[in-house]
Amino acid sequence: MSFTPHGKHLIAGEWVAGEAKFRSEPAHGAAHEFAVGTVEMVDRACAAAEDAFTAYSATTREERAALLEAIADEIEARADQITQIGTEETGLPEARLQGERGRTTGQLRLFAEHIRQGDYLDRRHDKALPDREPMPRPDLRLMQMPIGPVAVFGASNFPLAFSVAGGDTASALAAGCPVVVKGHSAHPGTSEIVAEAVHAAIARTGTPAGVFSLIQGGRRDVGQALVQHPLIKAVGFTGSLAGGRALFDLCAARDEPIPFFGELGSVNPMFILPQAASARGAEIAKGWAASLTMGAGQFCTNPGIAVIREDQAETLAGAAKDALAEIGAQVMLTDGIAEAYRSGTARVSGGEGVRDILSASCNAREAKPNLFMVSGKDWLGNHALSEEVFGPLGLIVTASGEDEMTRIAQSLEGQLTATLHLDEGDHDLARRLMPVLARKAGRVLANGFPTGVEVADAMVHGGPYPASTNFGATSVGTMAIRRFLRPVSFQNIPEALLPEDLK
Repeated sequence: MSFTPHGKHLIAGEWVAGEAKFRSEPAHGAAHEFAVGTVEMVDRACAAAEDAFTAYSATTREERAALLEAIADEIEARADQITQIGTEETGLPEARLQGERGRTTGQLRLFAEHIRQGDYLDRRHDKALPDREPMPRPDLRLMQMPIGPVAVFGASNFPLAFSVAGGDTASALAAGCPVVVKGHSAHPGTSEIVAEAVHAAIARTGTPAGVFSLIQGGRRDVGQALVQHPLIKAVGFTGSLAGGRALFDLCAARDEPIPFFGELGSVNPMFILPQAASARGAEIAKGWAASLTMGAGQFCTNPGIAVIREDQAETLAGAAKDALAEIGAQVMLTDGIAEAYRSGTARVSGGEGVRDILSASCNAREAKPNLFMVSGKDWLGNHALSEEVFGPLGLIVTASGEDEMTRIAQSLEGQLTATLHLDEGDHDLARRLMPVLARKAGRVLANGFPTGVEVADAMVHGGPYPASTNFGATSVGTMAIRRFLRPVSFQNIPEALLPEDLK
């Protein structure tokens, strides 16, 4: 059974139409009309979220876990329809959408189990010491508590796992916070059907309707109104550096500044150390090509830069070129993203000292891989070469030796990931690079490729700016719940008045 969107917003349990319309721009299939969001709708959704907060934040962990599991069930009940509309809107293959749906439902269930265990509450108790000298100590109890309504911006490149019911929404709902989602205009139909799943789960579990709203489309004033609404207490965002920085600045400029948890971009450098390059340089190149072109390179963890000793670079370049040349044109998420990829490719290819290894051009909404090489000296002298190109573009940076490789690592801005390809004989150099990379990136990995982020307790998907706007947070894994909690200490409060989880 196919899915035909009705084009309405979901605001506190009601499907709301609007006079202004916009049309989707699918990669294939029919386009559909959707109502354009307004500032008034944002205000209505935020007011409903605040009204629901008192009751929802007081629900038991089991009740919130049941909601998260119900959302996962309802998404799976619409599996085929989600795949159908998702592939049409984004151009992503069915297998990718099916895998992403599994990740989305999996992290909803993971957060359900996480809050059942209760460890995230970080409960502490310092018992009273009335006889302590020179002053007695009061009874102190502490736990983490939800902060209030949260705004979530859907991501263009993950229509499920980082969108309407993705990790930001799942972790906020798990924490006890209502959510207002700004849907991404690249996949409004996918956003709508997932919102239907959330709506059904809310009704099924008796959760207050104001706990979730979805507002589609709209100009910049809608996003601005959402992050600046006085009832919103935090924002989750995955997107471009320019867009994220603009929203971050708006959050900071509020009368009450609020945290903006933005994941903004990264080149995810790989350092291919000498022994590993000698032993398996061609194998590494093939793996890099596969990672670089996965999903047309539209992953925030796409490894765009490979750093290697200059006397070993030609082997890597030749093997990577051969592997990339076999990969045909891929459909990109939107026309705008495809055009940005072409512009980014032109920026890199025009850089001082940049050598063309493999170049290809595509029109409209398609992309082919491009590969370039530049010396470490020229790379260090041109900051633009260290900026993300969203798409299947690889840049080999050649280092004259260990000192220059270290300088390249030290010059990096904040990254989501950094990778070391190494063998046992590379450990001395790796020990030199490790503390540098650990300071630069949220995740450091060895002998692998960063595309593919495991949803687990020990995962960090974040990093120093500009990879993200808050280096102490992650948007993937159970630690993501911490973004939407704050510690509250209760002093000498009678037990009958304490929150249930502190009794």
